[in-house]
Amino acid sequence: MVNKTIPICGLSVLLILIAGHFLFPPVCFSKQKNQNDMDMGVVTARARTITTRLLAYGRVEPITTIKLNAEQAGVVSGLTVLPGETVKAGAVLGHMTGPAVDGLLAQRRNSVAGADVAVTMAEKTLAIERQKQAVRLATRKVVYQAETRLVRARDDLDNALLQLHAVQKSLVLKAPSGGILLAVNVHKGEWVQTGRTILILQPTGGLWLMAHYYGPDAAMIRIGMTGQFESAAGGSAIPVKVRTVIGQVEPDGGESIGLIATDPAPHWLNGDVGRVSLSGGKETYVAVPTCSLILDKGRWWVLEHTAHGNQRRKIVPGPSQGTMTLIKQGLEAGSQVVVENAYLEFHRDFSRQYQKPD
Repeated sequence: MVNKTIPICGLSVLLILIAGHFLFPPVCFSKQKNQNDMDMGVVTARARTITTRLLAYGRVEPITTIKLNAEQAGVVSGLTVLPGETVKAGAVLGHMTGPAVDGLLAQRRNSVAGADVAVTMAEKTLAIERQKQAVRLATRKVVYQAETRLVRARDDLDNALLQLHAVQKSLVLKAPSGGILLAVNVHKGEWVQTGRTILILQPTGGLWLMAHYYGPDAAMIRIGMTGQFESAAGGSAIPVKVRTVIGQVEPDGGESIGLIATDPAPHWLNGDVGRVSLSGGKETYVAVPTCSLILDKGRWWVLEHTAHGNQRRKIVPGPSQGTMTLIKQGLEAGSQVVVENAYLEFHRDFSRQYQKPD
């Protein structure tokens, strides 16, 4: 004899669903519903146009940094600045000294002295040859050669002076730009090689915002888009705009976006982090009550009420606004969506999924 009773587990589920229906009746109606909709337990989906907001995590970083390197090997002296200090462009921060520097200066000064003597000798030689030419004791060719030697001697003197001045200038450690010192890599009295980085400076006004966007939002970003940056440290939002779209430079596929403040003197600091919100374009969605959405097997559905009965519609939900959810795909404006007992209606044939016992 075949037992046609419903399995205990299936009966229990049905009893729970029925009890939940009577004990907690769903209430889900939009204020815009007409009386006919209320009688039928459905809501008409309406088109709604909104301005999209693109959200991402952002960090304030220097656009660039400037390194002050040692142009000559020597001992650092007079360097008293510390990281975090603000310096003016051209400010003297220290000097290069030591035996190597003294020897280089002496060499350059000797070169200048030798070139100066050569100019004096060339000038005297030219004067003598010109006197000889006046009494026909020297030819024009000899005078021309003396003039050429004087020009070369003067060029050598100019070069020697330039080299001396270049060395003297390289021994003075000056701030290449106004800004904030990010790092001081040597200490006073330390001997350094040529090319050693003495300090790193962040130029004044050289900060911008780096944000990383993912997914379809990244494709919507264009240069010139505006928005705001809200620092995690608090304070008022800072207006920003997109300056560059760098592209996919992150290993996780994120798009790197560079933004600058529209305020000429933004109140942000290097290292500030927070949320970046950009104003995207206007998009039209279909709005339905959130309680009409049904999640089944990892997908979202609604029940569309048609002349042929309630039909399942697979949808792609978008952002929520209050009690309404905007639908990206799967539903058209004007469709009637079941909101009363939508979940029970969707699973009306629930018991058929269970095999009768033998």
